[in-house]
Amino acid sequence: MDSLLSDAERRTLLSLARRSIETRLQSGQALVQRPPGDVYQRCYGAFVTLHRGKALRGCLGYIEPRGPLAEQIIELAWMAAHQDHRFQPVVLGELPALHIEISVLSPVRPVESVETLLVGRDGLIVSQGTKRGLLLPQVASERGWDVPTFLEQTCLKAGLPRDAWRHGAQIEAFSCEVFGEPHEQDSPPAAPA
Repeated sequence: MDSLLSDAERRTLLSLARRSIETRLQSGQALVQRPPGDVYQRCYGAFVTLHRGKALRGCLGYIEPRGPLAEQIIELAWMAAHQDHRFQPVVLGELPALHIEISVLSPVRPVESVETLLVGRDGLIVSQGTKRGLLLPQVASERGWDVPTFLEQTCLKAGLPRDAWRHGAQIEAFSCEVFGEPHEQDSPPAAPA
């Protein structure tokens, strides 16, 4: 996927995500500031992921766009912090320890052959009947999975048998532009005083 966003635009979206969570926790009100610029008005699917250290702390998103990118990021940051049913809601005191990551999705495409899938490039959606599971591309890379394991884990996330991808489940793929706040260890060392 070609880069959709400049470094400055990425930093702006990450700042919006953090301020969205902070504003809601402090005042109970949604963040209303919108950045200027065409890129923020374009519509893409997106996910916001929160980590505390190496542990997942929340992740929610939209596969298909539901409005301008900036507005989605503001909404999804709050949802990841407060509405991911797998976790207790984030509290203000833990916000400084959270690392925010944003994934901007390409359009979803059907997978004709699993041989075309590439770990690290492709995210997966597996669906059958009313069950549907999605895993972002970075999940397989971070865990060192191969393509069959990635497909099995996406089936399990959907609540399907791990081999459903071999037995009629629909497989779709997408790519992501993924960026996040720098981790403390990524920051340059402070200059000596």
